[in-house]
Amino acid sequence: MKSQRMERIFDEPAPPLFPHDPQDPQGPSRAEVVSYSDDRRTRGMRALAEITGEAGVAVIENLRGIAPDFADWIVDFSYGDVMARPGLDLRTRQLATIAALTALGHAQPQLRVHIAGALKVGCRPQEIIEVILQMAVFAGFPAAINALTVAREVIDGRGAR
Repeated sequence: MKSQRMERIFDEPAPPLFPHDPQDPQGPSRAEVVSYSDDRRTRGMRALAEITGEAGVAVIENLRGIAPDFADWIVDFSYGDVMARPGLDLRTRQLATIAALTALGHAQPQLRVHIAGALKVGCRPQEIIEVILQMAVFAGFPAAINALTVAREVIDGRGAR
């Protein structure tokens, strides 16, 4: 059984080199920088809309009414600097976000937005469920149960199953 697993790993293509990889024949580059010509707010709003659509934009607008600086921090840093980086595709970023929010165990509203965002960027419902199931090992069964409840609501609500 162990040798079968090893064969499958070697059959997969190698991921692209990361910008700081010393094996990169091109040498170090500034590819880790999102954009020199784009400002953080514009980049952040574009990433927010692409990932979360109207739900994420509504969250930001709601926060602007009570804490405008906080809304800007989310757009500028979370989406403009981090979510827009080229090192991971949006599907992978959303699956990682779902894992983190599941592990927190108390972020169901944010989890709802990011599960919908994961579906929007091409994640399959079963991938989302598998990520949540894996979190039962690390975050506990109650956190996974809560996340699965949210996932069911989002997936059923979108007809994505």
